[in-house]
Amino acid sequence: MITSTFDFINVVLRGMLVGLASSITVGPVAVLCIQRTLSKGHHAGFISGLGVACADTLMAIIAFFFYAMLESQITKYNYYISLIGGIVVIVIGVVIFFQKPSPQIRRNRSGGNSYWRDFVSMFGFTMANFVTVIPYLLAFFAMFGVSSPEGSEDISTILSSLLTIAGFLCGATAWWFLLTLLISVFRRRFRPHHMITINRVAGVVIGLLGIFTIISTILPNGATN
Repeated sequence: MITSTFDFINVVLRGMLVGLASSITVGPVAVLCIQRTLSKGHHAGFISGLGVACADTLMAIIAFFFYAMLESQITKYNYYISLIGGIVVIVIGVVIFFQKPSPQIRRNRSGGNSYWRDFVSMFGFTMANFVTVIPYLLAFFAMFGVSSPEGSEDISTILSSLLTIAGFLCGATAWWFLLTLLISVFRRRFRPHHMITINRVAGVVIGLLGIFTIISTILPNGATN
């Protein structure tokens, strides 16, 4: 319950910490954002990260307000959704592996970047893995002492929840801005042949993460059959 300025700041900071902590992961979205920053520049990398932050915020809202309601459905279709998510990750890894940097560089120089596409693609990519992300977010909410409103209609409780989510978005956005800004500092040192190597490495890493997702999804189920 918010009763003072200190409570207000405390709620927002806790939300920011959850958003920041949940964003600092070396997963496929991080690898893809780094790859885009190096190949397209800071703006494209940050917009891609913003897509991730918005998707994470949407999942944080689901986890914060509706997880108890959706838990049975999420559990029921967990296997299929995780499997599809792993396949999507592998496909993206393969696309990046064979991506040629020269056409992208020419588009960048001619101002042909599509930031909206960067945002939407990363938003969708992140949402495709929501089954694994939502429990992860719940763990961070618990870690930083943020509790669910549990259906309360009290104005102060609702305000506290909204401030938590706003803080979450700010924390996640700050992380992607700082990460892509730092990566872009070193971007000018890279040449097209360096970008080929980066695309190969990013593609392999993302593909392996997708394979790991599929294997970790299949093995427990295989053991129970």
